[in-house]
Amino acid sequence: MMEYRFCGRSGLQLPVISLGLWHNFGADADFNKAEEIVLHAFEKGVTHFDLANNYGPPPGSAELNFGRIMSRGLASHRDEIIVSSKAGHLMWDGPYGDGGSRKYMMASLNQSLRRTGLEYFDIFYSHRYCPETPLEETVQTLIDIVKQGKALYVGLSKYPADIARRACEMMEAQHVHCLIYQDRYNMLSRKPEANHIEMLEDCGLGFIAFSPLAQGLLTNRYLNGIPADSRVHRAGAFLHESDITEEWIGKAKLLNRIAADRGQSLAQMALSWVLAKRYVTSVIAGVSSVAQLDDNLSAIGKSDFSDSEILEIDRIIGMV
Repeated sequence: MMEYRFCGRSGLQLPVISLGLWHNFGADADFNKAEEIVLHAFEKGVTHFDLANNYGPPPGSAELNFGRIMSRGLASHRDEIIVSSKAGHLMWDGPYGDGGSRKYMMASLNQSLRRTGLEYFDIFYSHRYCPETPLEETVQTLIDIVKQGKALYVGLSKYPADIARRACEMMEAQHVHCLIYQDRYNMLSRKPEANHIEMLEDCGLGFIAFSPLAQGLLTNRYLNGIPADSRVHRAGAFLHESDITEEWIGKAKLLNRIAADRGQSLAQMALSWVLAKRYVTSVIAGVSSVAQLDDNLSAIGKSDFSDSEILEIDRIIGMV
């Protein structure tokens, strides 16, 4: 059964597992399979769907496909669904298709609304900190997006902690609360622990983690080497063949034994590990099939780790 957590200092609840449309929902994907995944997710209580302007490939196509799915099967459930999108990374060529300027953010937001066919986003993010743009300009744009009714809430993604804190203070000064912070977080990527947790608590932000499975490293997919159909063979992949070393395979097998003792797959344990953190509101799952989604959802309710399990996990991955 799905669990929901309040998002920071707000009345909004998010499912502990959200569906990310970064991969497998663009124009290169099987639309019928993508639609099946989205509809099944909603039936299972996944009410939050995470998009960005540049998700595809090509950029924009994930939003287009999600808009088609919404219109075909979920339009009557709009008030039961949280849809988030983002702007900040390269979307189109030229000086106005990237960054944090008001020109780019507003243009991208309007394009995203047209692609999805929505009147508003529930959450709209600044997808990255842009040091070339004055922070005040990006933050004022987010404030105005809320006040114009184009998004109910706004969030920040991958911002340095000190800059995120300043941005939140600017929003609060104009009576707009920054709802949520998004970043990479998993057993192997722990940067938010050192820099962001105090900021999240002080500013009352929820935290949503992407890449909880480290692009597949924290699954059983690479326990015996690299399969022929692995994403590492694709152009532009974020996981590379050089990441899957004999040393890592050995560590993954040890982690898999802990997971098996817990009655979980390695992927399920990795998701449970993230959800065990009190400051985590939700994790974003990226899946390529209904079966994979159901496997991820099986991690819900299994976030109790013994001290010895935590210590052994950290020892295996070299944290202690």
